Parts: sequence; structure tokens; C-alpha cells
Amino acid sequence: MQNIYYQQDCDLAKLNGKTVAVIGYGSQGHAHALNLKESGVNVIVGLYTGSKSWEKAERAGLTVMTAEDAARAADIIMILINDEKQAKLYTESIEPNLTAGKTLAFAHGFNIHFGCIRPPKDVNVIMIAPKGPGHTVRSEFLAGKGVPCLVAVEQDATGDALDLALAYALGIGGARAGVLETTFRTETETDLFGEQAVLCGGVCALMQAGFETLVEAGYDPRNAYFECIHEMKLIVDLIYQSGFEGMRYSVSNTAEYGDYVTGPKIITDETKKTMKKILADIQDGTFAKEFLLEMSDAGSQVHFNAMRRKAAEHPAETVGKEVRKLYSWSDEDKLINN
Repeated sequence: MQNIYYQQDCDLAKLNGKTVAVIGYGSQGHAHALNLKESGVNVIVGLYTGSKSWEKAERAGLTVMTAEDAARAADIIMILINDEKQAKLYTESIEPNLTAGKTLAFAHGFNIHFGCIRPPKDVNVIMIAPKGPGHTVRSEFLAGKGVPCLVAVEQDATGDALDLALAYALGIGGARAGVLETTFRTETETDLFGEQAVLCGGVCALMQAGFETLVEAGYDPRNAYFECIHEMKLIVDLIYQSGFEGMRYSVSNTAEYGDYVTGPKIITDETKKTMKKILADIQDGTFAKEFLLEMSDAGSQVHFNAMRRKAAEHPAETVGKEVRKLYSWSDEDKLINN
């Protein structure tokens, strides 16, 4: 069994006298930087010149500099930009400023596991991967809670790489919930699989198919949205809190019975065979190769952008925008301003 650590197992003092550079100030970047700062860690933010986030980070009270300067000044360099951009950034701005004993950190193992980034042997390579979006990492921290994290050590040049990773996890609030020790390979492969087969690809496709089925049968699209999309959060929140058993305890007997008899008709043996093929493509690098090609200058993201446009034009999105206008909360908390 892999080790799991909590607050009492982590020592924030391991970061005393060290400077942490958070490269990127998006969803994860802003959460890591602000949480660490409020935990008493010396944090700087590294961005490219002209970044729209530069002023935003400064307004939050953070010191901002170019990624190159941040990498030069820092003892621990956490890379929190998109996977497809990390290798280029590393080569141009970080690698020339890595000296023996520094620590290179990631929140996802993609670039290390698939060999896109190959650090020198005299630096630590660690991962602290919150199991939730950055906005949740931030909101849970502010609420006095935390998002569980995975930690891994790929290279331990200084002999205390795990201690540094655990201190970082404590600084962003993850140790309040629990920190599971893993490997770069396991995190990368399970994360990609979970996103594709279940959390994003699987769930979105399931909700969309349910919406389409009801609408095609003549039901009001607003009813279809409420039943197949809106209520998903309510069910997932129950599972998050108390597992499948707790969710089934909370719903009606009718819903629970339908769960047992209908679930296996939707997720069949053929579905699991497809899942196994998806996992195999992740494990052997097929997906990574396809993704990086699509995101390269040669691929120009043509297919990716076409898929994004098509998804945005789905009737469920149109209906959803109208339905969400009925909700009582303000627009200030929305991630996308339509």
C-alpha cells in the first residue's frame, strides 16, 4: 500500500529560507501562489512579458517577473502552464537557470513520464498534484479545508525531495485532506484515463446523450437539462460526501432501484472493453503523441478548435445558458462570462 500523509507528517519549515517560483498564474497557478504566500512561504510568480495575468498577480500582492528570472531566483520551480507548452518553456527559460540542488516541481507527470522534459541528474524532480481544479484548491484553502494531493519523487538529488514535496503540499492546503504518495507514471496514466473515460469525456457524453434522448422523444429541453445535467452535481456531491452508499441512502427507493437495474445496461462489457483500449493508448504513448502533434505548430490545433466549436454549439449548451439565468447566485462566481 502506498503511504498517505497528513498535516502532522509534513514540515512547512522545510521551505524556510527558500524561494518558490510558480510558473503560470491560471487556475492552478493562482491557487498555489496565493495559498503558499498565505502559509508564509516566499513566493514569486513567473510569467511571459505581456501576460494578461501579470497585473492580476501583482494586485494580489505577489512579486512577478519573467519565467527566466523567476527560475534563476528560485530554489523550487513549480511549472503550472499547459502540458503542451511546458517543454518549450523549460528549454528556453528554465533549463539554463537550473543549478545543482534546485527542485523542479510539477502538478502533473505528463512531460516527465513521456520524456518531453529531461532534467539534469543533480536537481530534484517532484510532483504535487491536487486532485481538483485550481479554483477549488483556492476556495477549500480559504474555507480552512484542503484538496487531497498526490506526491511523487522522480529524482532525489538532495536526499530530502519527499520532505520538500510534503511541505509544499502542506503549504497549498493539501495535507489538511491527505497526501497520497505515488509515482509520475501512475499519476499520469490514471489521471489521463480518469479525465477521458469518466470525469470529462465519459460524464459529458453521458449527460449529453441523456439530454438528446429526452429532447428527441419530445420533452421540453429545459426539463431534459434539469434531469440529465443540472442534477448531476447534486448526485456527485452526495457521492463526494458519503460514497455510493450514502448517495443511494439519500435518494428515493425508486431512484436506487433504477440505479441497480439500469446502470449495467448503460455501462456494458463493451464499454469496459473500450475503456481498456483507451487505457492502453495512454500507457503506450499513443494519446500523448496524438495530443502533442495536434497542439504543435504543424497541427495548428485545427481539429481541437473544431471540436471545441462543435461542443459549444450543442443545444444543451444553449438551453443551459438560459436555465442558469434562473439561478439566484450572481455572475461574479462564474468561470466563463458568456
